[in-house]
Amino acid sequence: MVSSSDALYTRQVDTYLKTLERGDVAAICALFTPDARIFSPFLGWMAPQPFFEKVAAASGQSRITPIDICVSTTGARRATGYFTYDWGLKDGSAVQFECVDVFEFDEDARIELMIIVYDTHPIRSTVGDKYA
Repeated sequence: MVSSSDALYTRQVDTYLKTLERGDVAAICALFTPDARIFSPFLGWMAPQPFFEKVAAASGQSRITPIDICVSTTGARRATGYFTYDWGLKDGSAVQFECVDVFEFDEDARIELMIIVYDTHPIRSTVGDKYA
C-alpha cells in the first residue's frame, strides 16, 4: 500500500526532474528549504541557488529520462530519483550518464538535503572545467 507521504515524495522527485530538465533555477530552488544543502561529486557541498546557477551556466539543451523513483521503506522522509541525464553543455558538447539523486524532505515535503551520486570518471574528459 502506498502512503500519502510516499506519493507526495514521488511527485516531488518527479517535479524536480522535470524542472531540472527545463533549467528553471527559480522553480528548482522553490522545491528546497531555505537552508537546504546539496552534495555534488564535482562541486562538493553547496546551497541550492549557487549550485543550480552553476548548472544552468554550464548547460545547454539537456534531457532527463527517469528510470525509477524509490521511496524509503524504513519510514524515513527520503526518496531517490534514478535517471539518465543527457547533459548538453553550453559549448555544444554533450555527455550521457546514469545518476541517482537521494532526497531528504522536511515535514512539508520540501527538499532539505540532496546527495547526487554518479561516476564522474567517464565524463570528466568531456566536462573538464566547464562546470567547476
